[in-house]
Amino acid sequence: MKRILALLALIVPLHSFSQITTIHRNEAIEKMVHEVSPDQLKTYIEGLVSFGTRHSLSKDEDNRGIDAARHYVLSQFKSFEPGSGGRLSSKIDYYTIEADGRRIPEDVRMGNVMATLKGTDPNDDRIFVVSGHLDSRVSDVMNAQADAPGANDDGSGVAALIEMARIMSKQSFSATIIFIAVSGEEQGLKGAAHMAKMAKEENWNLAAMINNDMIGNSASSGTKLRENTKVRVFSEGVPLLETEEMERLRKYTNGENDSKSRQLARYIKETGEKYVDQLEIKLVYRNDRFLRGGDHTPFSQQGFTAVRICEYNENYYQQHQDLRTEDGIKYGDLPEYIDYEYLRKNTAVNLAVLASLASAPAVPQEVGVDVSKLSNSTTLKWQVPAAGKAKGYYVLMRETSSPVWEKKFYTENTSITLPYSKDNYFFAVQAVGDKNTESMAVFPKPLR
Repeated sequence: MKRILALLALIVPLHSFSQITTIHRNEAIEKMVHEVSPDQLKTYIEGLVSFGTRHSLSKDEDNRGIDAARHYVLSQFKSFEPGSGGRLSSKIDYYTIEADGRRIPEDVRMGNVMATLKGTDPNDDRIFVVSGHLDSRVSDVMNAQADAPGANDDGSGVAALIEMARIMSKQSFSATIIFIAVSGEEQGLKGAAHMAKMAKEENWNLAAMINNDMIGNSASSGTKLRENTKVRVFSEGVPLLETEEMERLRKYTNGENDSKSRQLARYIKETGEKYVDQLEIKLVYRNDRFLRGGDHTPFSQQGFTAVRICEYNENYYQQHQDLRTEDGIKYGDLPEYIDYEYLRKNTAVNLAVLASLASAPAVPQEVGVDVSKLSNSTTLKWQVPAAGKAKGYYVLMRETSSPVWEKKFYTENTSITLPYSKDNYFFAVQAVGDKNTESMAVFPKPLR
């Protein structure tokens, strides 16, 4: 036996063995992830589709149109309130959108359905927003009468919100989470713009916004690919709202891939893949797709950290289409095309990320890298988070060409010196809570 092992050692080089990755899951978060139910998600989508159309300009009727759908979503949120211990409250935030001569022909009342899960720490004013859009459409964006099922676009995103609220409302988190089904997305991101403006004017400490738009389809049109083990996260590099000081720092540090939104995207990848099996989260270095826009964009325009989660493959036969059959192809965004196991996984990613962020301490403050002298080592310094207690910190490191963090160094101090050159690597710092929950990473500013 020893001779065989010795022979194998000679034949197989040591570097051919993969490095072992140890995954530590928070038990409470893992339990919530396992509660996500494809059957519940299917029930919610069928409920949304039953209203015929959810076009933002559809007329108010008892069992048809967007306002009936709003009250359906509100009733789901309200049903979770008794089990929340008073932490969950829900409402429809109505507002008026003025005619714009384009997709809003006359003044119209719209409404966002909001469920707020209040944080338990009175000293923690952070807010995390997760959204999907309630409205649907057919080929003609102004057609408010035709049936527009919107099962995937964006019934999938709204169903995910409802399912997360059902599960998470039974738990407590340090920070506040807002689940919001917005209206007017197809008419120009109106509902998201209304909320982003409100958050800015009311000075919310909005730490992160995650938009879910089309997360339930796994089959593509044209290429005929089917893939339910990958999902995309879109994030901006250069912020849409960038001050002169931000621009100066970005150019000095070459930090165009280290915006706050990129850090959120990396966090979603690491956390999502930690808790959800058989799913790879692909980082797309774009704010959104060509010729399309999403509800995260108004938040980015207001200077908030925001990203979009979207399915890996898109089926254009089922997006923005009149219900019809042509040349043997069935068009329309119908429930029968939803991959509910795929939707379950994508919902679980959202849940794991929100639970981790809202349970973790806030980010470290005043994170900096010492550039006062030439050195082949790197010294980083920071201050404790503004909210929550950090038991320690991870200092993250990656090569400048790498899209993701490659090493983590743990310390319980507020500074560290590493034997790696700041010229060759990028670094960041994140806070670690008592139950190994982690804040988002903070890219350092130069310290002279």
